[in-house]
Amino acid sequence: MKPFYAAACQTDFPAARSRNEISIRVDRMCEIVEQTIIGYEPFFDIRLLAFPEFAHAIPLYDNVKELNEKLAVEIPNEHTERYIALARQFGCFIQTGSFLEYDKAYPGHIFNTTLLIGPKGILTKYRKVNPWIPWEVHSSPHDIPDYSEEIFPVADTELGKIAVATCYDWLFPETIREMAFRGAEIMIRISAYMDPWGTSEPMNWWTLINRTRALENMTYVVASNQGAKMSNYPPFSWPGGSMIVDYDGRILSQADPGPGEKVVVAPINIQALRDEKARRLGHDTITHSRSGLYTYLSSESLEPAKGDITIESLKKRILYAKEKNSQKKTD
Repeated sequence: MKPFYAAACQTDFPAARSRNEISIRVDRMCEIVEQTIIGYEPFFDIRLLAFPEFAHAIPLYDNVKELNEKLAVEIPNEHTERYIALARQFGCFIQTGSFLEYDKAYPGHIFNTTLLIGPKGILTKYRKVNPWIPWEVHSSPHDIPDYSEEIFPVADTELGKIAVATCYDWLFPETIREMAFRGAEIMIRISAYMDPWGTSEPMNWWTLINRTRALENMTYVVASNQGAKMSNYPPFSWPGGSMIVDYDGRILSQADPGPGEKVVVAPINIQALRDEKARRLGHDTITHSRSGLYTYLSSESLEPAKGDITIESLKKRILYAKEKNSQKKTD
């Protein structure tokens, strides 16, 4: 397979108050795609571009009713059609910033959803599995009884096998591990990672987690983070630091910390990754995994939602899970 370049793109938009403002953000992200591909063309073959969580709309309202009334959209929509047209025009693949999604099949629920789009259209839809609770009132697929859609999709593309997970999902090793066991070679991280967990010591979780997930699963990581100023997405500041990491945890490219639109690019060599996976006997944690030893996933910790998801109901579920876990340790 021929090497290509990926671009981690970060945005800096004012918080949208209604879905009518989403098109303005799509305008700018389409411009970034075109500018990046054409501008770098004499130097690098940009084939994969990723945008941050909440690039289309941040969950400005703290309840499902208002999010549904003011910001949520169904998918596909006119915005996804624009990305598809762009992917066809340039032969590229775009990991969209997340949408706040309403799906008629799941009334009363809002999902934090990102799409992988290529020249042939929408390839995968990923709904955030681990919302940043208690402040995010989006639903996880885990909250819906008998949810039958693919939760951890991996797209087999001409660029390699691509998967995505969103922001807080990456603090759960199981989420990325599941996709690695499904063959993911490029893991995309779309994030709205704020200070103090951003790009600076002493709590540089952003860099630590991206590099760790890359090396422990032997995948490339293309990580796009919000670069929004605090005035745009209060009450937090958003440090950017978008980055690309190789399968040994080496940082190939990273934006300087600080808000603002930025794009960083780096090479992806899937053939080299496949050759290394075939060659290595050591440091191959997928092959070495002794899965039968581990029991901690055999029972629920945080139980699925029952009824409406609110900040208060999330707090109660978290406290109940703490109590259950404490009881397990004393039994």
